[in-house]
Amino acid sequence: MAPASRENSPGLELADEKILVLDFGSQYAQLIARRVREQNVYCEIVRHDLDAATLAGKKPKGIILSGGPSSVYADGAPQCDPELFKLGIPVLGICYGMQLACKSLGSEVGHCAAGEYGRSVLQIAKPQGLLAGLPAETDVWMSHGDQVDRVSDDFVSLAATGTCPYAAVQHKSLPVFGLQFHPEVTHTPQGATILHNFLYAVCGCDGTWHMSDFARATIERLRTEIGDRRVICGLSGGVDSAVTAALLYKAIGSQLSCILVDNGLLRKDEQAAVLAEFTNHFKADLHIVEAEEQFLDALAGITEPQQKRKTIGGLFIDCFKEEAKKIDGAEFLAQGTLYPDVIESGAAPDGPAATIKLHHNVGGLPEQLGFELVEPLRDLFKDEVRKLGLELGLPEQLVWRHPFPGPGLAVRCLGEVTKEKLAVLREADHIVVSEIKAAGLYRQTSQAFVVLLPIQSVGVMGDARTYENAVAVRSVNTDDFMTADWSHLPYDLLSRISNRIINEVRGVNRVCYDISSKPPATIEWE
Repeated sequence: MAPASRENSPGLELADEKILVLDFGSQYAQLIARRVREQNVYCEIVRHDLDAATLAGKKPKGIILSGGPSSVYADGAPQCDPELFKLGIPVLGICYGMQLACKSLGSEVGHCAAGEYGRSVLQIAKPQGLLAGLPAETDVWMSHGDQVDRVSDDFVSLAATGTCPYAAVQHKSLPVFGLQFHPEVTHTPQGATILHNFLYAVCGCDGTWHMSDFARATIERLRTEIGDRRVICGLSGGVDSAVTAALLYKAIGSQLSCILVDNGLLRKDEQAAVLAEFTNHFKADLHIVEAEEQFLDALAGITEPQQKRKTIGGLFIDCFKEEAKKIDGAEFLAQGTLYPDVIESGAAPDGPAATIKLHHNVGGLPEQLGFELVEPLRDLFKDEVRKLGLELGLPEQLVWRHPFPGPGLAVRCLGEVTKEKLAVLREADHIVVSEIKAAGLYRQTSQAFVVLLPIQSVGVMGDARTYENAVAVRSVNTDDFMTADWSHLPYDLLSRISNRIINEVRGVNRVCYDISSKPPATIEWE
């Protein structure tokens, strides 16, 4: 299965105009898609090796070639069909994509004498077209070891840096452009302007993609595809599953059955919260599976993170399968899979992107379940899901709830997972979230939680020596969950959090604060 490049992706069917991003292995190709969508143009990531005829058949307004880790001259380096440059469809190559486009059209690419990584100053020679509206000099974000050494006579240089003479180029007769830097990252301040110029001035987009249209069209599509059959949806308490259920409920009403598997790895009072929210906003059939003992038994002795995820994912499916047998007439299984889930799981198994971590809801449906998969959010990013939830009338406290990983607290309990450790973690996590809410910073932070470390440390409590657990508090700010920075929480807030955890959570005598960004770290520790 190739999740990120399905031929029948609902987004492609629902958009009047679209941009295609050819993925050459960049973990951040989805950032390009997201930046395009921010400008009200639908964008879809597809495989890099689709032939020109297939690409043309999708009728895109433009094509963007992503970056990637390879050298264009390396054996097995991902390539595109060179005929795509002759389709008359505007093409923008970024980093590796630029090098590939230039090489395909007669230019030379070589290894840099000095690579560029980080901020560089772009000096603009031609502030028009793609670079219209930019100042003579602007910061850009570079990350490359190769670059175009010589352009053919068919190209013209638009801008340069101190070590890269062809930092931006344009073909003289074809609508082909190249950028050696990354306009999609926030470290390129004028990146949004450059992408806007490409979308509107070069591709002629009208900006007709809006979340309300997506919601309406998705509901109509689901209603048509499902007909009078029954759908099962897994609830977790998070925004993704809630919005998935809301979409389906709008489409098929009482034909929806929901299952909550309480695996003992949920946050404090999670089951009660899900039940209350479900009762208030849905009238569908709800099944709760009490499975704490099964999951803890299965996790006993397991310390390796990926094995934890596989174990939890496999047992989740088993529990889901047993409960699903009790629901007559079910033919579909709905999941709240998002675009970042698909990309981080490696996109297509034979594609160029690396697997960062396994998401238990991506490609985890075994054939023996006999269900057809429904993933209405598969083409959306987290912020887009929140907008969709508001469009569907879900309450803000649910829509803006911080994300929670599918494997639950198991991937925040480093080392072996036990009921006792989970109790400590659950209480500490509750304190962090409640204090951030009390400080009025919950909406200003994107995800906050506690990690129970697999170590103990010496402390002094009540004039006595202690040797107890250490925990790490993690809070990040992000708009896409593919890159993130640690939250600069006020010191007095961190102090209250630390004091409350140490005083109220038995077994903890040390609290640390994680100040790692993503990358190089991930948001979750496992």
